[in-house]
Amino acid sequence: MKLSHFNFNLPQELLAEYPAENRDEARLMVLNRKDQTIEHKEFKDLIDYFEPNDVMVVNNTKVFPARLYGNKEKTGARIEVFLLRELNSETRLWDVLVDPARKIRIGNKLYFGDDESLVAEVIDNTTSRGRTLRFLYDGSYDEFRQKLTDLGETPLPKYIKRDTEPEDEERYQTIYAKNEGAVAAPTAGLHFSKHLMKRLEIKGVDFAEVTLHVGLGTFNPVEVEDLSKHKMDSEEAYVTAKAAETINKGISNKRRVCAVGTTVMRALESSVSSDRTLNEFRGWTNKFIFPPYDFSIANCMITNFHTPKSTLLMMVSAFAGHDFVKEAYEEAVKEKYKFYSYGDAMLII
Repeated sequence: MKLSHFNFNLPQELLAEYPAENRDEARLMVLNRKDQTIEHKEFKDLIDYFEPNDVMVVNNTKVFPARLYGNKEKTGARIEVFLLRELNSETRLWDVLVDPARKIRIGNKLYFGDDESLVAEVIDNTTSRGRTLRFLYDGSYDEFRQKLTDLGETPLPKYIKRDTEPEDEERYQTIYAKNEGAVAAPTAGLHFSKHLMKRLEIKGVDFAEVTLHVGLGTFNPVEVEDLSKHKMDSEEAYVTAKAAETINKGISNKRRVCAVGTTVMRALESSVSSDRTLNEFRGWTNKFIFPPYDFSIANCMITNFHTPKSTLLMMVSAFAGHDFVKEAYEEAVKEKYKFYSYGDAMLII
């Protein structure tokens, strides 16, 4: 498969600027791989496709407020700093993206907050846009992290042109988020409401939680026509023994094992044993899944609608079949489904 196989015309107005009014009332397209059928539902109808002892695997990563705005020393220029990854907690080193990048050089200082009590010094230019910053703050590590949280904004994707609103703090987070570390939400999970999860539990569906801290690498454009030459950024992932046990039980009982989102699928496929069951995992994964690919763990998937040429669309095509997904996406555009982070959902069975 080549990059050009994953291009399609996506009208700008189908990019979701706002979430659905109620989480579980987003639209849901259901793809049945065996029958090659497409149905149009609401997300809460999901419950009709699951039976007792089926397993739903969710990503419990929590988005932290990764977008900060600082002022450059002397000039006072406003600089956006997007926190990517903490490199060293003792020395308070962080990998960040800065915008506009051309204005920032090694040795520059940036001041944050009205009182300018948080200062950062640029100590390395790691890539054309990336930088390494050392934060200077007169306080304990916990106080420093609290300061970052206080000053930071919800890191909505750049395609959303509006300003961040108070409701984004809650809506750009799954209801089961608990392990802080993501700079983008695992968006398939945004559609679950407390009410829907309760109904699924009452029906007897088992839930397993894994963690994959979503980085911006997930959204990096693929710039090579030959997909085998694309390198994914590494993201931190955890699969506990308890989660592996629940999922393996579902596999051995031939139940539906549903990956809620591409991030869950990547975490699961990064920790497969030789007998095609799931191992406990703790580490980093840069797994890139594109067609053809033989999936080992999940036999069902929930995902949002993705943008052209994205690694996420490639994974979905590997799971559901390239031609079938192409047909589904043509239908989604025709039926005006909403795409991307705050968009509608797809269930692939």
